[in-house]
Amino acid sequence: MNILVTGGAGYIGSHACKALAAKGYVPITYDNLSRGNVWAVKWGPLEKADIADGQRVRIVLEKYRPRALMHFAAYAYVGESVEQPLLYYGNNFTGTAALLQTVVDFHCIPIVFSSSCATYGLPERVPIAEDHPQRPINPYGHSKLFVERMLADLDVAYGLPWIALRYFNAAGADPDGQIGEAHDPETHLIPLVLAAARAGTPVAIFGDDYDTRDGSCVRDYIHVSDIADAHVQALEYLLSGGNSCALNLANAHGYSVKEVVATAEIVCERTIRSKIAARRPGDPPVLIGDASRARALLGWKPTRSNLETQIADAWRWMKPRELVGLRT
Repeated sequence: MNILVTGGAGYIGSHACKALAAKGYVPITYDNLSRGNVWAVKWGPLEKADIADGQRVRIVLEKYRPRALMHFAAYAYVGESVEQPLLYYGNNFTGTAALLQTVVDFHCIPIVFSSSCATYGLPERVPIAEDHPQRPINPYGHSKLFVERMLADLDVAYGLPWIALRYFNAAGADPDGQIGEAHDPETHLIPLVLAAARAGTPVAIFGDDYDTRDGSCVRDYIHVSDIADAHVQALEYLLSGGNSCALNLANAHGYSVKEVVATAEIVCERTIRSKIAARRPGDPPVLIGDASRARALLGWKPTRSNLETQIADAWRWMKPRELVGLRT
């Protein structure tokens, strides 16, 4: 069974492709490679094209006749979205609208959408459940929320089945070491901490005066392989006739930035220097998710929720490679 995976050459998309292949599906990666990596496409064919190119999308749909779509293709840097909002609205929203128009015209196949906890904005309460108000505070979060609403409208208009998976902080790497995280530039905390460990340079901690247990921000880290498994389970839920909905992916436990650095020191067996920098605008003190609904509805059970495990997997992948700040 073919599954079309937009953004399948990216960090989370490539892990989802591996999870699909492990369950007997054939992932068809559709990626323009502007931010993806050719080396991450290992479990099925690659179609190099843009999601906004309706003609190419149609050709790929006709060629492979996929039973469903997993949609990861998006720009995902919060800071960049503030500096270049039209880039994010153009790609994440308008590009997705073009993609969905082609899909609807071809056949309303089920869609698993890569959404984000950024759709919630500043939390009123934690842990955050799916009924929390969605008030994004940056263009990236707005672009993800727009797509969620577009999917809901298409369900009403055309009967398009969908699930939006709102995940918190993706972390780690494939436990088998076949793929991992390689962004350029890198903005995620764990690979930045590991890069500092390898280079002996200090890692920046943005703010140490938050109302948290040690003054630094607290985040809910979830292993990328657990996220990938959830996508496959969401796919099978839709293929079996499940109702459209949005679900959180989280571990319901938060770690501070300083705790991440301390844990990385244990994993890497070396001292990691840090420097305190000014707070970043819009950074909530605490982001922790409630994923009980995904557990109940999909039977999802994260297997690598321990922070030390996540960092160890990332370190095993990253240590022999020059990944941070360099894409190949």
